Amino acid sequence: MDTLSYKTVSANSATVNKEWVLVDADGQTLGRLASKVAKLIRGKYKPNYTPHVDCGDNVVVINAEKINLTGKKWTDKSYIRHTGYPGGQRSLTATEMFEKDPTRLVEKAVKGMLPKNKLGSALFRNLYVYSGAEHKQGGQEPKAINLNDYK
Repeated sequence: MDTLSYKTVSANSATVNKEWVLVDADGQTLGRLASKVAKLIRGKYKPNYTPHVDCGDNVVVINAEKINLTGKKWTDKSYIRHTGYPGGQRSLTATEMFEKDPTRLVEKAVKGMLPKNKLGSALFRNLYVYSGAEHKQGGQEPKAINLNDYK
């Protein structure tokens, strides 16, 4: 038989190759940074991407306090939560949330771009965000990458 046959390779937890990646958020726009980080965590830049498997990288984001928001998003963008009690809806602007914890803006943006199921919860644990240039994952020797090289 002179035909080419290709087999679909499906990754599993034993065959997946997870790496540690360091991303510098200095001067990056929040949404564009978050979408690329979410793709890295999900593993969509890898050739053996499988939708139902955690085949992405562990991502360390540094300098989260130096991100940019375009337009009037610092004052107009609101983050809404609910306490669980009647009339318990609370909201914060992006500026107020940034003043409380600069890392939370990046975390919420990335989490919103991950699947809303058990896999998404497991993938979110592969994200580490720090407001300064120092991070605690030095032992894993993360490889620094430039996000502008990714689509």
